[in-house]
Amino acid sequence: MGRAFRIKVRMRRFRRRHPRISFAIRSFMIFSATFGAAYGFIAGSRAERSGYDPNAFAIGASFLFALACLGLATLSMRLRFVNKRLRTLAQHNEALVDRNWELKEAEERARSLFESQGDLIVLRDHQGRITFANDAYCALAGQPRSALVGTPFNFDLVEQGDSVLEGSGTRIHDQKIATSFGTRWIAWREGLVRLDAGHPAELQSVGRDVTDRTETERALSEARDQADAANRAKSRFLAMASHEIRTPLNGIMGMSGLLLDTALTPEQATYARAVKTSGEALMALIEELLDYSKIEAGKLDLEQRSFALSTLIEEITELLAPRAQAKNLEIASYVDERLPLEVVGDAARLRQVLLNLAGNAIKFTAQGGVALIVEPGMRPNEISFLVRDTGIGIAPEAQSRIFREFEQADERVARTYGGTGLGLAISERIVKRMGGRIALESEPGRGSTFEVSIPLQPSNAAAGQTAFPGTDLTGKSILLIAPQGIEPSLLARRLERWGGQACLVSDPDVALALLPERSWHAVLIDRALGRDVVERLGEAARTHAAQRLVLLTPVTRHEQQLSPAFTGYLVKPLRAASLAARLSLTPDIGSPDLAPEPPSESPKTKPAPANPTKGLSVLVAEDNEINALLMRSLLTRLGHRAVIATNGEAALESWLAAKSAGTPYELVLMDIQMPQLDGIEAAKRIRAREAGEPGRHTPILALTANTLVEDRYACFEAGMDGFLIKPLDREKLEEALATLTASRQLAV
Repeated sequence: MGRAFRIKVRMRRFRRRHPRISFAIRSFMIFSATFGAAYGFIAGSRAERSGYDPNAFAIGASFLFALACLGLATLSMRLRFVNKRLRTLAQHNEALVDRNWELKEAEERARSLFESQGDLIVLRDHQGRITFANDAYCALAGQPRSALVGTPFNFDLVEQGDSVLEGSGTRIHDQKIATSFGTRWIAWREGLVRLDAGHPAELQSVGRDVTDRTETERALSEARDQADAANRAKSRFLAMASHEIRTPLNGIMGMSGLLLDTALTPEQATYARAVKTSGEALMALIEELLDYSKIEAGKLDLEQRSFALSTLIEEITELLAPRAQAKNLEIASYVDERLPLEVVGDAARLRQVLLNLAGNAIKFTAQGGVALIVEPGMRPNEISFLVRDTGIGIAPEAQSRIFREFEQADERVARTYGGTGLGLAISERIVKRMGGRIALESEPGRGSTFEVSIPLQPSNAAAGQTAFPGTDLTGKSILLIAPQGIEPSLLARRLERWGGQACLVSDPDVALALLPERSWHAVLIDRALGRDVVERLGEAARTHAAQRLVLLTPVTRHEQQLSPAFTGYLVKPLRAASLAARLSLTPDIGSPDLAPEPPSESPKTKPAPANPTKGLSVLVAEDNEINALLMRSLLTRLGHRAVIATNGEAALESWLAAKSAGTPYELVLMDIQMPQLDGIEAAKRIRAREAGEPGRHTPILALTANTLVEDRYACFEAGMDGFLIKPLDREKLEEALATLTASRQLAV
């Protein structure tokens, strides 16, 4: 069957290829068969013994005629079928012609698009010869298409950029080439394409002129590098300026502190305090400028450590209390009990922001007070810090301006209250860096409320704990007698949260009338009502209240002893833990001794340390004579022995000499910037000498006026144990020396 089909196919193919020969053979065969049949029939019928019968002949002829008619009818039907197929083929052929015309038009449009394309388009065969190039490529090459096709033409390469290979096989790279129009940057996309199934794939390269973009990017990169260099130069300048300013400032503040410890006339003491206050103001200005510089340079690093939230807020309130009380202002804090005991964040930066806001509130408030309220925020793990004051307020048009650098509400405020206008700008950037936000609500003459909302995760160690223990006052009545103000309202709110029934009264006569009405668990009386009124109320409350507490300020605390009618006292601003502890005590407790503390003695009459031999032997490397004198005086007053070295070389020689003599120094205070040999290199040499030797290494504390993080890292990398920032804080120096002394005694 398969063989017959193949023969048939071959015959049809032969007919298509040789139609004339096929027609001649077919005609000859038909003629031969017809002629032979007719001749044989006629010849046979006329033979003598043929038995010719006219009837039979007529029947045979009729039969043959019928067969011929049938054949003609069949041929006619076949011709009609063939004509129908021919008409169908003609229509299909017309459709193919139309489709072919559309394809030619599409090809012409594509070719026109390729040739008029602004991008460079070139096709190359497997040998790298050009098979097609559009007009843009020819124009850039400076040659006609006919001269390029069939050649391995390439532009001269000036610089090769980075190359990237995509997953689809497309290669992307940049080239800087030399052209008739000068050097140009071209971004190429190269990939293999197959234009004809019977031909190998060709390499299609599409290039875009990105000279302007590349030059712009390079210019931006150079500008960024210059800006980075300028920032580094600015940081170095600020570090140097900070060091140069802090060094004399250390002497000014330190010497004024020592001067205040001597016997001075009232006028001299006033002048000395003015010098110290001016130095502290200058120090605050330097800190603001350095913080602003760090933020501008993007070097504001945040720590993530656990800290007690309520302790931080109460410390801020107590730190600002003297300033507020000096202006006869109230200051109080309230931390919601729903907040966790400890949270994770940067306590130092948060303290800086809140100190700035609360400090500004005190500055711009003449009457009333300042409240620092901490509550849960609107979002999960968000804490809201509210700083409210009853100050001058801020006009609506100035509220958005005050967060800009070196801006204040108006010129009148700037002249009246002073300041650089950097505090709020720095605070806002710190808050944003911590992932929070800061908002302001204010009305001129009605005060302001700054709200700082910061996300702070609860510490794992304090999960589920409240801010402080508190006390259970359920069903207990507490009478609070105090002038109307911020702190009494917050105190009443706290007592009610503990379950107590707080009754706030500002009129002493009304309070005297309320005392007999019920049995009071405690009566709290504010000393601000006046000494005589407080004592009268205390005596009246003896028979009606188990606890009778007086609220004092640090100033009134040192006045003469109060009436024994009181069972205790609390110092404002109140700590929640102290209030809870006092309200939990047994009522029958004698009155505390409220006698004033003895005044500090002047240095001329102050006795020397009881056992000076227990002091430390300290080597001080300081090139500034005034600072060296200050360090010697401070160390001597604290009971230690100081040896001064004016540069790093002298400090190293003194350290080696003491070690060789068997009396090594127990502490080295090393200034960082010194002539001949700086403190960093001197510390490295000391650590190198100690390496491999038995015994403890000598503690080294850096004395530095540089506050940049890089400088601190350099100190630790040099082997130093810590650092003290200039201007030197006497309390921090004393604390560091006390810690070292305690560790030495434990080691002994």
